[in-house]
Amino acid sequence: MRVIENQGVLITGGGSGIGEATARYLTERGARVTITGRRADRIAAKASEIGCNAIAGDVTRASDREAMIAAALDHADGRLDCLFNNAGNMLRGPVETLDEQAVLDIFHVNVVAGMMLTGLAVPALSRTRGLVVFVGSVHAQRAFPGASPYAATKAAVETLSKVYAAELGDRGIRVNCVVPGSVLTEINVRAGLLSEAEARARYETLNSIQTIDRLGQGEDIAHAVAYFMESDFATGAVLTVDGGMGLGITRGT
Repeated sequence: MRVIENQGVLITGGGSGIGEATARYLTERGARVTITGRRADRIAAKASEIGCNAIAGDVTRASDREAMIAAALDHADGRLDCLFNNAGNMLRGPVETLDEQAVLDIFHVNVVAGMMLTGLAVPALSRTRGLVVFVGSVHAQRAFPGASPYAATKAAVETLSKVYAAELGDRGIRVNCVVPGSVLTEINVRAGLLSEAEARARYETLNSIQTIDRLGQGEDIAHAVAYFMESDFATGAVLTVDGGMGLGITRGT
């Protein structure tokens, strides 16, 4: 069992939602956290509020990824114990209306960028016998019409976590995946072109297809990441934290 205190952590997409909640949770427990995001003002303000480090950058750019690793190492005195590949975007639409470039773009953000960043992190993680965590989705477990691009990317990272666990295990690196359900985040609001109130009202209707009657919170996912950081025996694991949505039930019928 490991302790979270003093672990060096890099969280992509740390300016809102699950990334922000995880950064806050881990910082409060003594981890030395660096968050990234594309909006410099937003990421700096969040880091100041949380008490962690920040670096602005786009995970789809090679030079920015290199800078992210360097910033995380500098903040934690040369240590990187956990890479949380959380940055992502959402794309929805009927299959006959999908734009090819938009589909390629979401695969770049949600899948390819995390692959490349993981590769860059391997030398540092091998020194600490560290951890990579990917973010999957209940969309890879339960089919929602119109969500094919997003679901495909999340199924991909779930599989990647298992492949990398096998590939990197001999270097002492653990790789796992956490699978959220109905956690309302900023990308859900943007993708639906809704106000936050409208998005929350829509998300609350999802309660009927869960066994737990509430929306998920970012801290629910932060707990899962913390578990993986503390455990030195869990690798290749997919931890579902979705309120029971993936079970396929509908309450009240």
